[in-house]
Amino acid sequence: MAVSPGIAACPSCGRRNRVPSAARGHPRCSVCHADLPWLVEAGDDDFAEVVERSPLPVLVDVWAPWCGPCRMVAPVVEQLATERAGRMKVAKVNADLAPATSARHRITGIPALLVYSGGHEIGRSVGALPPAELRRWVDTTISAPPG
Repeated sequence: MAVSPGIAACPSCGRRNRVPSAARGHPRCSVCHADLPWLVEAGDDDFAEVVERSPLPVLVDVWAPWCGPCRMVAPVVEQLATERAGRMKVAKVNADLAPATSARHRITGIPALLVYSGGHEIGRSVGALPPAELRRWVDTTISAPPG
């Protein structure tokens, strides 16, 4: 089931729902109340609100449209939003459109995947990982004890 930023199809009933970039809880279907994939875009103006203040851990995908490895990783990242609905948020940051965010995070290579939890970066991976390794890295990073 395709996922696009701002709109999510419910994995239970198929209803298309608007998904906010930021919220206190996490998005649920307006019809059946199932957890929805939370895939959003973030940039220089809203990174703090969308990522750092998220109630759920956030996988941040820093990418660019011209980047081949970014296009290889994108479907897996988007699928993770669906597979971990209600447990994780995914924020896509276009490095070309968010230069301040890229500079602040010292992004020197893309795709750069960052994991945020509690308002802080807790993990980083640069480059295209195979799908199974990417899933394992995300799960391990999110479940690691803080510190």
